Amino acid sequence: MHPAPSVILFTVLSGLGFGLLAFLGMGLPDVSGGVAFVFFFLGFALAVGGLISSTFHLGNPKNAMKAFSQWRTSWLSREGCVSVAALILMGIYAAGVIFFDVKLAQIGWIAAALCIGTVFTTSMIYGQLATIPRWNHPLTSAYFLSLSVAGGALLAGQVKAAGVLLLIAGGVQIVTWMSGDKRFAERGHTIETATGLGDIGKVRMFEPPHTGTNYLLHEMVYVVGRKHAQKLRMIALGLMVVLPAALLLIFHAGHMLALVAVLSHLAGVMVSRWLFFAEAEHVVGLYYDKR
Repeated sequence: MHPAPSVILFTVLSGLGFGLLAFLGMGLPDVSGGVAFVFFFLGFALAVGGLISSTFHLGNPKNAMKAFSQWRTSWLSREGCVSVAALILMGIYAAGVIFFDVKLAQIGWIAAALCIGTVFTTSMIYGQLATIPRWNHPLTSAYFLSLSVAGGALLAGQVKAAGVLLLIAGGVQIVTWMSGDKRFAERGHTIETATGLGDIGKVRMFEPPHTGTNYLLHEMVYVVGRKHAQKLRMIALGLMVVLPAALLLIFHAGHMLALVAVLSHLAGVMVSRWLFFAEAEHVVGLYYDKR
């Protein structure tokens, strides 16, 4: 799949934002007043900024409002509905903490659950797609959720929890890569099954259906070299998990090193998410002999 910058920003920033808001909703860290304002501002800025960036990938951004009406059948619509509910309730909780030093615990916990629910609905936008075997698996949701929770703990200053959660997210990432590499072949998708001509023998392309590119090739057929992918995986894992976890668990990072850990994690997740899209193989590529 084409790794569009807007979608990468959307999934990365919103995941971190909702992860942070989830911890704040649970009362972690225990802050109020101006300090709480800074934490909540960061969480809302990341979450809302990520959601807004997703509209840049739409052909007509005005159609974004129509997504809310299809919640019965569309995970994209469910994401929109759950995210709005999460932000409204979290806004109420945040107002109490910031302006009145009052923690409405029940509202905070419900809002935190909705924040995690938002990340889950985001993951299911991709996890539901049977046409992309690498994504069509429960590990896709585990990948999104583990990174959101680990990143949220990191931004919330939960040092030990963040270190452990980062290692768990790293393990989920490795398993996701290993399992995803085999899934297209395991599903049995070939040019014979794609064309329905397998009964008459081996199928090969006589000539391309187009002399140039088209929408399907641009959006759904993206090829990244295996050597480059392996290098990028190592970079992603090192920046996303190894360095920040080491700073938190081994060196007991202060404010400056904690900032380095956050920036390193953010950069690593960006690389990981780029690979998430770039390595995804859509079955339509079989029609163009691209798989």
